[in-house]
Amino acid sequence: MPVPPPSPRPLAGSATGAAPSVGEGGEATERVRRRDLAAHPGFLRLLTVRLGAQWGDGVFQAALGGAVLFNPERQSDPVLVALGLAVVLLPYSLVGPFAGALLDRWDRRRVFVVAGVCKAVLTLATATVVAAGITGAWLYLGALATIGVSRFVQAGLSAALPHVVAPRRLVGANSLVTTAGAVAAAVGASCAFALTGVIGAGDAGSGIATAASVVGSAVIVVVALGFARGSLGPDETATDETAVRAVRAVAHGLADGGRAARSAPGVVAAFWAVAAHRLAFGIATLAMLLLMRHGLADWGALHSGVAGLGETVVAAAAGLGVAAVVTPWLTARLGRPATVRTMLLLAAVTLLVLGLPMTLPALLGASFLLGLVGQAIKLCSDAAVQREVDDAHRGRVFALSDTVFNVTYVLAVAVAALFCPLDGRSVGLITTAAAVYLLGLVVHEVALRTTRTHGGSHPGAPSLITTSAVPPASTSASSTSQRDEAPSDVV
Repeated sequence: MPVPPPSPRPLAGSATGAAPSVGEGGEATERVRRRDLAAHPGFLRLLTVRLGAQWGDGVFQAALGGAVLFNPERQSDPVLVALGLAVVLLPYSLVGPFAGALLDRWDRRRVFVVAGVCKAVLTLATATVVAAGITGAWLYLGALATIGVSRFVQAGLSAALPHVVAPRRLVGANSLVTTAGAVAAAVGASCAFALTGVIGAGDAGSGIATAASVVGSAVIVVVALGFARGSLGPDETATDETAVRAVRAVAHGLADGGRAARSAPGVVAAFWAVAAHRLAFGIATLAMLLLMRHGLADWGALHSGVAGLGETVVAAAAGLGVAAVVTPWLTARLGRPATVRTMLLLAAVTLLVLGLPMTLPALLGASFLLGLVGQAIKLCSDAAVQREVDDAHRGRVFALSDTVFNVTYVLAVAVAALFCPLDGRSVGLITTAAAVYLLGLVVHEVALRTTRTHGGSHPGAPSLITTSAVPPASTSASSTSQRDEAPSDVV
């Protein structure tokens, strides 16, 4: 049951991460700020690079997903679906932290140009493999490499923004580029589906749709060449030897993040809850995708297949929006731990009541509720990190959590693929996912009780959680930009 990403945090460079205060006449002030941004040529060029990059990503991933899952000329089995999800998520989990470290040391304008060229070549090579009907290592390696290069572009765009926008305009710029980028990706995906609808969803059609995403790479290169060398940062470039040391520092930083998280009692408990959600959600996602492909038929106005997948995303997005309103209200009255436990219990009941019938209406209801649950648990986890981890380690803890939890999700999908039937109708897997949520509830409580027994802090105190849940300003540009772009609960 796919869930869109939580509300993205502001990009690097925001002084506080908080929304700008808008008093009397604030709406007019916001219009003035947007006009100021629109008049800045450097900002417009960087925004164009982002729109081209994310449009191309949307086309590429939608075309690839259609080739693997909804192509009538290919047999889509659970293992192929699991591989497809791994290809989409692992670059964000494994490449992201190292991309950020290197982008703090390499000329970002040069990175955009080189990455754009490499992405174009890899895109065309992958499109050739798709058109030839090849399914296997070459297809997945090509897709993995293409998305991995794209990760460098996305992280670089986030880190470069403060070089083209005045500090007082960063909050507005963050909002504009994030929203515009998300819309561009959605438009790109729609273009891919429309293109395959016209020319066919077979191997040739999927290959042409995949190749069409090269337009986005061309935009990256052409527009990036318009920037002067060094104009996008970093302020000090580094030698190759320094870059190698930076990569090593990332590895050490993740270990430091693990130690910092372990010493924070509320963080440990919250991470167990998030891990339980990612495991259970991975199992449910695989079952849903196969149901949409093989196990369900249209139900009145509701559709199966690619159209049905879009409907579940919309339902989950609605749940995510409700969570942004409900979570602060609950935590203010119950505290974070009780809110997390409530959500874990709701998720288990949702899978047993709405997941087991395996009908389209029930599936949409489950998508809505799991979207709410996933976002609420994530907000509580982020708030725990912000309150209990010291400023010097907070960015590393966030980077570690993104890496570990995306890998956990992929592993859950991979294991479920070994037991899931082709049509996705598996009472055992849905029941197992519900049991994982209940197990997470128990482990979350045990972690808190163990901490209290040893005289730890009291994370149960109510806290106000804002929907942005941003890390503090001291978080590094690379770690903050990583969290802006990394997908969470995305298919």
